[in-house]
Amino acid sequence: MKLAGALVLLGAALLLTSGGDCDVCPDIAKEAHLFLNGNVSDFVNFIKQYNSHPLLLKVAKELKTCVNNKLTEDNKKHATALLVSLLTSSRSCAWAS
Repeated sequence: MKLAGALVLLGAALLLTSGGDCDVCPDIAKEAHLFLNGNVSDFVNFIKQYNSHPLLLKVAKELKTCVNNKLTEDNKKHATALLVSLLTSSRSCAWAS
């Protein structure tokens, strides 16, 4: 998976799930961290807290495995820095507002 593709998917997920409610931001930040820097089982277990549909969990596992196999540590570092910047900006929780 290309870095741009991973960021687009993650950005879309952040946009769709935030709904302008800043109480969700810490969970989104944790999901993003696990997606980029965690291991497959930790990421899938985190997702399972919110939706345990077998197909969703299978896709989450495949996507996380793809990220682990395709993105370099440098790619992950840059993507993490971007997400930290987005999630800590004053507008990060107001995307849907």
